[in-house]
Amino acid sequence: MLGYILRRLVSVAFTFIAVSIIIFLMMHAVPGGPFDANDMPVSEAVRAKLMAQLGLDQPLYVQYLRYMWGVLHFDFGVPYQSPGESVLQLLSRAWVPSLVLGGLGVLIGAPLGILLGMAAALNRNSWIDYLASAVATIGLTIPVFVTSMLLILVFAVWLKWLPASGWPNPERWILPIIAYAAIPVATYARYTRSAMLDTMSRPFVTVLRAKGLPERRIVFQHVLRNSAIPLVTVFLPMFIGTATGSIFVEAMFRVPGLGAYFVSSIETRDYPLEMALMLMITFMYCIAYLLSDIVYALINPRIRVGGAA
Repeated sequence: MLGYILRRLVSVAFTFIAVSIIIFLMMHAVPGGPFDANDMPVSEAVRAKLMAQLGLDQPLYVQYLRYMWGVLHFDFGVPYQSPGESVLQLLSRAWVPSLVLGGLGVLIGAPLGILLGMAAALNRNSWIDYLASAVATIGLTIPVFVTSMLLILVFAVWLKWLPASGWPNPERWILPIIAYAAIPVATYARYTRSAMLDTMSRPFVTVLRAKGLPERRIVFQHVLRNSAIPLVTVFLPMFIGTATGSIFVEAMFRVPGLGAYFVSSIETRDYPLEMALMLMITFMYCIAYLLSDIVYALINPRIRVGGAA
């Protein structure tokens, strides 16, 4: 297990370097720069001074090496669109709304989706099964910005039960959390139903029933445990994807989270911020899949991580 973790950490390092090079080259391949005349009308002398202060007048390989040397020391630079703070300060400030709303959306939506999928699998070809399939299909096919607009239209405009947007007050969190939870509910309902139906058709379930074990024990102790691997696979990446901010949800509900910075950092050629965002997500996804593989071995002892005996 330890050797497997070390090999995965080495692969994370190589992935980190590869992603950093690709993103760095793509950002600089886009025509224009952070101090163009259209976006920031300054004199040529001021522009040259700013470029020199930020090191943007150096060759690309020098800029890249300087940036990555700073990353090794947890210095991601200063965001061009918010020069009064460092990139880490901006991320720590903007990540709170995304983490709270997105995290709660997944933590609420995933259990509801599992319960819905279990109900569908245990009542196959019944109205419950058809309802769960309809919910899963609608949740996966309707874009999240359409769901957000419908929530605002119904609960904020027509019924006037909840505020349409904002962040500071908890009552303003309800609609964004529901919008975030829609995809986990649909995804987990679909995965749970398929996994449980596949597990219940296996011979060992028939043997357990022939032995007279209670159906509840068979479902929760054996069927659900053997169906958990695809659910574990989905959970951590989905949590990270929502916790790092949805561009559409945060835009619709005017949430000051990370989502908007993914777009603004590209539009303003904010190289340090865009690099930090992409490196952060890359690292988090790599660690998420590593943890998922370890959890596999804990859930099902027949799985041996890294080829261990």
